[in-house]
Amino acid sequence: MAFFSRSITVPPLADRRTANDLRPGETATVCCLKDPEMALKLLEMGCIPGTKVRLVGRAPLGDPLMLTLGDEDYTLSLRVSEARTIQLKD
Repeated sequence: MAFFSRSITVPPLADRRTANDLRPGETATVCCLKDPEMALKLLEMGCIPGTKVRLVGRAPLGDPLMLTLGDEDYTLSLRVSEARTIQLKD
């Protein structure tokens, strides 16, 4: 009998989805914040690891985008450059 091992691969931080990758109406959970300089600002705005985020929509030219955090209590508008620093887990 042969033994086969099954490995679970976790994408490297650089390959993870970000808040900018969400489609309108799609929900995900904040995993981590990849820019240390931006992290404090995002944490103060409620982007805490473990928080659910949902993309509500984007401006006509794609920037900024609007997210709801948590249980729809809080709406946040972010630049695309800021949204790219919020890494997600599904």
